[in-house]
Amino acid sequence: MPTYAIGDIQGCHDSLLHLLDTIHFDPAADRLWFVGDLVNRGPDSLAVLRFIRQLGESAICVLGNHDLHLLALAEGYGRTHKGDTLDTVLAAPDREVLLHWLRHRRLAWHENGWLMVHAGVQPGWTADDAMARAAEAEAALQGADYRSFFAHMYGNTPVTWDDALTGIERLRGIVNTFTRLRYCTLAGEMDFHSKGAPGSQAPGLLPWFDVPDRASAGTPCIIGHWSTLGLINRPDLVALDTGCLWGGQLTAMRLEDRQVFAVACPVFQTPKA
Repeated sequence: MPTYAIGDIQGCHDSLLHLLDTIHFDPAADRLWFVGDLVNRGPDSLAVLRFIRQLGESAICVLGNHDLHLLALAEGYGRTHKGDTLDTVLAAPDREVLLHWLRHRRLAWHENGWLMVHAGVQPGWTADDAMARAAEAEAALQGADYRSFFAHMYGNTPVTWDDALTGIERLRGIVNTFTRLRYCTLAGEMDFHSKGAPGSQAPGLLPWFDVPDRASAGTPCIIGHWSTLGLINRPDLVALDTGCLWGGQLTAMRLEDRQVFAVACPVFQTPKA
């Protein structure tokens, strides 16, 4: 039963179907791990959500920043960004079913020696620490008071993780780590401004996965989120956001042997308002 990890889809439904044809996906025998950002900026987020939801236990998804953005907008929080393509989801007759399903996805997944998150892991966290922190935020997202979380989700603080953090600051620190982190300092201070490829960042910043002696280095981590990285396949890290939305590729990796499969993606032009 092979498992395929798949990079950021962001509403590119046709590219996803093309990729699944390429790997000869069999929902009765195979499993798909999605690294998050199922929706937004691409042409058909609604079809992506409907398709992956109906896969049932064949699909494991972790939440990305665009997925959380959709959930917040649906509750009346945050603001629409230029380039958002979420209106069809928000206007769909089955929106509540789809949003409920999406809100109950995970922030981190740890299985068969792999750790999957959308963006990053605090340098001081082991894989077990990451799963424990993810469970805290998932409880808030899936609990009866989830709207309170979305009301306070947006923000760049705290920039440094502290086990003593409580309340919304603790939850925001967890969620920002898993869904937004790219660069941080040697001390683990997160930066949310530098987004280019390594080498373009401000002085004093490192990709989170290159911080020396990070605690999760012994567990290979699968991420998306960072299209300017391109494909990375090294012992401790697999990065799979290869810029499908921007006319790059949608990429899958078969975890059992690390074989890579990719399909070319057309450039999507965001409709004018």
